[in-house]
Amino acid sequence: MMQEQGWSADEMMTVSAARTLKNSDSCFVGIGIPSTAAILAKATHAPELVLIYESGTIDTNPAKLPLSIGDGELAQTALTVVGITEIFNYWLQPGRIKVGFLAAAQLDKFGNINTTIIGGTYDHPVVRLPGAGGATEIAAACRDTTIICRQSTRTFLEKIDFITSVGYGTGPGSRESFGLIGKGPTTVITDLGILEPDLKTCELVLTKIHQNVDIDTVIAATGWKLKISKSLEITTPPTDEELVLLRKLNPPKKL
Repeated sequence: MMQEQGWSADEMMTVSAARTLKNSDSCFVGIGIPSTAAILAKATHAPELVLIYESGTIDTNPAKLPLSIGDGELAQTALTVVGITEIFNYWLQPGRIKVGFLAAAQLDKFGNINTTIIGGTYDHPVVRLPGAGGATEIAAACRDTTIICRQSTRTFLEKIDFITSVGYGTGPGSRESFGLIGKGPTTVITDLGILEPDLKTCELVLTKIHQNVDIDTVIAATGWKLKISKSLEITTPPTDEELVLLRKLNPPKKL
């Protein structure tokens, strides 16, 4: 549904995510909004961005959104295609990929991600989610990790039901104790704003808020006592070019 300002909350979230990617980056991309954002970045300010998908496609240039990591569009437009073993053992796990783009079903204040179960136990959950895929390794080994998800008290929880992918664990020193080589979640982008980890506590802090979103709305959508930056900024709205290209990739749904 379109908002009064001429773009939807999901479009603002996608554009914000795209803007975090640099022309010189390599990005391990997940399906969904992460993929949309990465393709948008490559079509606008980062034409030399290298997109890598779990299926083994390297430097792919999709003209349309892939339905899955096995979509033929990714292989047909890639510089090369390698085996999944090589993607993980050679490219990802040694830390050769700059940015990992991930989604989350649940997220806690230390950036730990759940994409495994909701409620119950592992063997008998209320809802069983798709699982980790490559997200555990992406969160562990990419030099930076960007998390993209809608913000609500169903998603942003004090304690998540399962830790699929480690962010900052229980706080300072936790990642290091696990031997994880990546920096961890450097940015969390939602439909309400942008959060970044406090350098001392590793706790996520609201650093930017989207236009026409008030702080009380963000606080109400967070399941922990949210910390807010003293230098809170308002995100720059999408440009006409960004919206045109984004809507070619992902046309708004008609009511």
